Amino acid sequence: MAGRPRGVDDAVVLARTAEVMGRTGPAGLTLAAVAREAGLAPATLVQRFGSKRGLLLALAEQSARDAEALAGRVRAGHGSALAALVALAVESTAGIAAPEAYANHLAFLCADLADPGLRAHALAVHEAQGRAVAALLAEAADAGELRPGTDTAALASSVRAVVAGTGLTWALDRRGTLPERLRRELAALLGPHLPSSDGTPLEDA
Repeated sequence: MAGRPRGVDDAVVLARTAEVMGRTGPAGLTLAAVAREAGLAPATLVQRFGSKRGLLLALAEQSARDAEALAGRVRAGHGSALAALVALAVESTAGIAAPEAYANHLAFLCADLADPGLRAHALAVHEAQGRAVAALLAEAADAGELRPGTDTAALASSVRAVVAGTGLTWALDRRGTLPERLRRELAALLGPHLPSSDGTPLEDA
């Protein structure tokens, strides 16, 4: 757009918004707080995004695009579809190193559910992640990484539930790190579906 200040790209502003979101929760995320983090004047954010809600909508749109791209990047980095699945679960929570940050992001998700515009983008992220999980499990089944006859559709639903539940449990009991917990819980879920306990492809994760 002509005349728009280009000192800091929108992508950087949105990344800083996510960082502030994790630290402060909904109450503390203001245009002024994001502007300070990004090294911009609040008026610049108003010019670009219009309002706090406009900024959150832009972040939600970017999150949906990122969710689509992440699965491809993760798959390219792993020889095993199941290892890629575990890595996808871990990398989808990148940037959430503390339980407080998880709680703050969850608080924003709860707010999204009450806003039709934000909910639509949250749903797009959810659906993109679901497609990626289903595709990786189908690929794993075709490659013989899962026992013959495994119901990959049902297993995909269980994977999504375990990932969500692990985050909540970890935020409550605060034992270990979230990546450690995700790997352990997914290994427990997927283990009975592996054709052999030797040389499990999950080790590649």
